[in-house]
Amino acid sequence: MARFCSLFSSSSGNCIYVGQPEGGILIDVGVSAKRTAETLDCIGVDINSVGAIFVTHEHSDHVSGVRVLASKHKIPVYSSAGTLEAMAEGGILNGKFPAEEINKQGMEVNGMFIRPFHTPHDSRESLGYTIETADGNRIAIATDIGTITDEVLNNITCSQLVLLESNHDIRMLQNNPNYPYMLKRRILSNQGHLSNDMCAKTAQTLIESGTTRLILGHLSKENNLPELAYQTTASALSTKGMQEGSDYILRVAGVGNPKMMVF
Repeated sequence: MARFCSLFSSSSGNCIYVGQPEGGILIDVGVSAKRTAETLDCIGVDINSVGAIFVTHEHSDHVSGVRVLASKHKIPVYSSAGTLEAMAEGGILNGKFPAEEINKQGMEVNGMFIRPFHTPHDSRESLGYTIETADGNRIAIATDIGTITDEVLNNITCSQLVLLESNHDIRMLQNNPNYPYMLKRRILSNQGHLSNDMCAKTAQTLIESGTTRLILGHLSKENNLPELAYQTTASALSTKGMQEGSDYILRVAGVGNPKMMVF
């Protein structure tokens, strides 16, 4: 039985729980250790059952709580060599918890097999992850990606559940007077963030490949709306004759209280 919960998902902080009855893992800890532990408790997960933290990249909305949480509970941390180097430079790796480069072929934690794949983002060496559970389900995490590369697509297709970035509406971003031109250019670049439109296009491929649960994640609070992200993807799937409820379940992460998805 696979269990998935997006604890936090936005440009302000990100953290995902994936587990089985015997224990689980966290993908990123981008909020305080206290909030992370409290939110895990709210969904019935003991922090001491978390076997590892897997970090996607070193930006603060993904790692701000790693040092305290991992130190307090002695949780090992895994990521790419580049990300670990950047975390060390930022003072996050303090020697009070194990921090190792993840094996490129993957590794097992709490009965699940976690595999990394490279993602295009303006960071040192960002990763996405797939998680295979004991009962054969596969979960994929793909956020902070400027474009869908062949490597990303090959790794996330045929997953039963995918958390996919739907960061911004292009017109909202372009018309945002508070965002300077260079920041807009960075977000829209192939090393930036995935737009609602690109997410929707990818969603069509995912559902056709057998994905039954799609979670839209990492929404910008300034350049997106949950309803807009949802409708963009739902409309794209509808044009392909796919119906929510019968063909797929579509959710937006970070809206309301976190809820465990069991399948």
